[in-house]
Amino acid sequence: MNITDRFLKYVSFATTSDENTGLTPSTPGQMVLAKYIVEELKKVGLADANVDSNGYVMASLPSNSTEQLPTIGFIAHLDTSPDMSGKNIQPRIVNYQGGNIVLNQEENIVLSTEQFPELEQYKGQDIIVTNGKTLLGADDKAGVAEIVTAVEYLIAHPEIKHGKVCIAFTPDEEIGQGSHHFDVEKFGADWAYTMDGGEIGELEYENFNAASAKVLIKGCNVHPGYAKNKMLNALKVANRFASLLPENESPEHTEGYEGFYHLVGIQGGVEEASLTYIIRDHNREIFENRKLAFEKIAEQINAEYGEGTATVNVHDQYYNMREKIEPVMHIIDLALLAMEKAGIKPKVQPIRGGTDGAQLSFKGLPCPNIFAGGHNFHGRYEYLPIRSMEKAAEVVLNIITLNKPR
Repeated sequence: MNITDRFLKYVSFATTSDENTGLTPSTPGQMVLAKYIVEELKKVGLADANVDSNGYVMASLPSNSTEQLPTIGFIAHLDTSPDMSGKNIQPRIVNYQGGNIVLNQEENIVLSTEQFPELEQYKGQDIIVTNGKTLLGADDKAGVAEIVTAVEYLIAHPEIKHGKVCIAFTPDEEIGQGSHHFDVEKFGADWAYTMDGGEIGELEYENFNAASAKVLIKGCNVHPGYAKNKMLNALKVANRFASLLPENESPEHTEGYEGFYHLVGIQGGVEEASLTYIIRDHNREIFENRKLAFEKIAEQINAEYGEGTATVNVHDQYYNMREKIEPVMHIIDLALLAMEKAGIKPKVQPIRGGTDGAQLSFKGLPCPNIFAGGHNFHGRYEYLPIRSMEKAAEVVLNIITLNKPR
């Protein structure tokens, strides 16, 4: 099966994750895809392919080299983002010749170069797009397809000498739980790469430090006709809390290494309201100060409205992998060399987000991130240049074949 057909098959599985189920995998479709991939891996020649009860797929390709080479791993995730529907995805291949791409004529949904000017760099290439009603799933089924295709190629070409290669496909990455039940010792790699980045050439070994914050506001509901000096409207207090955070330190006002506070949910009524935030920063000290800001604002709210009005619960999610990668920078050098061999100009940049690799790096498996090739993840405008996906598979092959004894 070629890489395009493989990717199109994978996106036919609905694998949206859901943080509210309390299960692993969080949705049954992920396990369905995991079992399909295990059978596929066995067919291409990976006899030890397996999936555990939590939906983690693992397999390995034994070394065929006479040298003692390090064991390298490659990881991608099975789920798609809950930000938009991943059910009944209807992808379409467009031979792109420039200009806008109409995704859905009836609803006038257009992938426009005005909004997404980077589209123009793919003139003359085949691009996989959505029908405008779902996301595509290149994040990260493109990564899965790239890894499986590269391993299949090595099996078909035993004359290519290589060390042991480990592969894994995880559930629930999109809800921050992809590495929670990942067995690093069972995986058995000396280091690994997640194939979970964006456009062609991306290589990332820095990511946000990340936390979530839940703010609970207690109000006092009294009949509005008799509420003077008695009612405390929790929704208004919640709005007051939000106004005390810096207005320009939000996602829409930041880039590069700039961190932010992001209000992702607000709900409630007069009696009780809650605010849900995510907190992000590359710098660990600034990150800790951002978390402290919530406590200080809660103290201010309580001073204004009464003790116990605002309570805050902050939970760390993951940390910047840079501190774990810097001692083993040879794994970055290898990835750069692999890209250059494939004729790709590397784009080394910080991730304004996180990957499974961030958490895995802190579990003892250094794990930077390489491009999967897609754009506009998590929404209807997601697209995937086929050449970028093919080049990502080539980079996987090059990393494996350029691997040298340490």
